[in-house]
Amino acid sequence: MSSHQLHSIAPEHSNPWAIFLLFLRLGLTSFGGPVAHLGYFREEFVHRRRWLDEQGYADLVALCQFLPGPASSQVGIAIGLLRGGYRGSLAAWTGFTLPSAIALALFALGVGRWGDSLPDGFLHGLKIVAVAVVAQAVWGMARNLCTDGPRIAIALLAACAVLLLASAWAQLVVIAIAGLTGLLLFRPASASGQTPSQPRVGRTAGVLALLLFFALLLLLPALAAVSTNQLVAMVDSFYRAGALVFGGGHVVLPLLQAEVVPNGWVSNDTFLAGYGAAQAVPGPLFTFSAFLGASIGGGGSLINAAMCLIAVFTPSFLLVFGAMPFWDRLRANRRMQAALGGVNAAVVGLLLAALYDPVWTSAIFGPGDIVLAATALAALMMWKLPPWLVVMVGGIGGWLLVMLR
Repeated sequence: MSSHQLHSIAPEHSNPWAIFLLFLRLGLTSFGGPVAHLGYFREEFVHRRRWLDEQGYADLVALCQFLPGPASSQVGIAIGLLRGGYRGSLAAWTGFTLPSAIALALFALGVGRWGDSLPDGFLHGLKIVAVAVVAQAVWGMARNLCTDGPRIAIALLAACAVLLLASAWAQLVVIAIAGLTGLLLFRPASASGQTPSQPRVGRTAGVLALLLFFALLLLLPALAAVSTNQLVAMVDSFYRAGALVFGGGHVVLPLLQAEVVPNGWVSNDTFLAGYGAAQAVPGPLFTFSAFLGASIGGGGSLINAAMCLIAVFTPSFLLVFGAMPFWDRLRANRRMQAALGGVNAAVVGLLLAALYDPVWTSAIFGPGDIVLAATALAALMMWKLPPWLVVMVGGIGGWLLVMLR
């Protein structure tokens, strides 16, 4: 079996309901933002369940770094697609997205004031745990993907470049340069002979998905311009935000603010309150769209919340479905494998840069924070405790740090 191939699929693992439950647990416990989510996914699906090997997982991460939209959610959609087909991808997305979407929609409706009731320091403890999660992911991926001097150099240079050039486009340029460098430096001994992973999207379906992606991107603005229906305008705005953003969840916030605040759909104060609440929930930051949808028109519409949520994530589904069949074939190519050697090393560098900023810089402010982060890292790497338990204990640890000051 090729190092890229998926392990054989047990019936219980390919069942959409089982996939949903697995991702639901991750959606309830994956605090820390998109980089931490990739760490949780790696621990769950590479180490614990062995659905993917290290390099196959890095391939998925590299692909989703190229695509616009939320990279961690797209990786989850891709894993669900590989394990359970279209229904598996929908099950994975629903499980991972539902907890934070429901929490933010209820917050917008004024039902859940859970944010104010959390003890001081609890959320800070969750951020500290995210440092340990990302550090574990960086270390594990580096050991498997940066196995020689040139790959280590690519990873370090990629980290430096991303830290110095704080731009979403810089990540794409770094990955492209790393791929070209790998193509020039690395020479696989022979083609892998890899059989494409199953189940997968056919090439015709992939082309149709890409055509639909671009068709909606062009037609929705035209439809919104001639329609007086606010729902059409909302779907257009949120679809464009999900289709055109590079760089992850935080980058989508100014795009959404430009759509909903000037139009008078949501006040700026409400927008900022929702943004603060979004930091307190696990799962993808793109679920902030559910808060905004529920807030439009003064609040009270779960239908608006669902429509905005679906609209902002629809481009991710179409792009993953459109890219996967061609990616699966390309990565079996000998020259593509050489390029991927550089790309995978660069992905390690990107995670290393993210470990410092924003993960470390937003969570570590003193010696107590360092001790808690080190303890969480030991719990994950040495004691092999489940991530969800470390997350919960980390939140309590953050609260205790505040109490002891």
